Amino acid sequence: MKNLTRLTILAGALGLGGMAAADCASDDEIAAFVADYMANTPTRALAAEGSMEDAVCTQAKLAAALAPEMGPVIGYKAGLTSKPAQDAFGVSEPVQGVLYEKMMLPDGAEVPAAWGARPVFEADLILVVGDAAINDATTTGEVMAHVSAVHPFIELPDLAYAEGEPLTGVTLTAMGVAPKLGVLGAAIPVTDAAAMDAALGAMQVTLSAADGEVLAQVPGAAVLGHPANSVLWLISKGIEMKPGELISVGSFGPLVPPAKGKGGATATYTGLPGDPSVSVTFK
Repeated sequence: MKNLTRLTILAGALGLGGMAAADCASDDEIAAFVADYMANTPTRALAAEGSMEDAVCTQAKLAAALAPEMGPVIGYKAGLTSKPAQDAFGVSEPVQGVLYEKMMLPDGAEVPAAWGARPVFEADLILVVGDAAINDATTTGEVMAHVSAVHPFIELPDLAYAEGEPLTGVTLTAMGVAPKLGVLGAAIPVTDAAAMDAALGAMQVTLSAADGEVLAQVPGAAVLGHPANSVLWLISKGIEMKPGELISVGSFGPLVPPAKGKGGATATYTGLPGDPSVSVTFK
């Protein structure tokens, strides 16, 4: 009963009140995925022949099953936030996923180079929900008026599925958009929402390897025209955000395999207060 309650609550948060009508993955499929995911073993795709509704239902069920290993859901993420990424995965809009408590690591963290079955890393950004009025926002400026802090963020996803398994918008959504680990930089308090709104749109995000090689350099506008648009998109999908929750806005640039990091990575956000950065080491 407890797991069912948690699943129902999360399904509501993910905008799937009609969960029972969707074709969720079976208990056995979920259990097999969890076992493989935590063992960094390539696994079978979830909701491979399903709809996006099936995928969101499966995501909620999986989140409840992963909670003992990954901790509770502490926020949400928007994935595939650029046109090339959407084309590659056969979707016409972003996909929604979740963030877990135990995936978050501090700046400078050291992680195994094989942190997943199919590990990749990316420059991302976290917005911290300041208050529930964010759910009524209709512009990026209104979003930032209800964000308490911004964090540099390198996400370390695990695409997980075995070679030959379909990796589509649906199967990516079913697994929660591949959350595994993430390195969270120091909080930048939002004391002037208008100034932060402008800075996010104008900043340059640079992802570098451990030896300084630039792997990607893109403007803040690379994510849906402005990073806060990811929040608006998630809200449009029925997600109700709560104070303190974390929102991952999506990737600034490509997904990069660990080998290209040459032992680590740094993301720098030129144009945000103090030009902050966040780093990770691969061992």
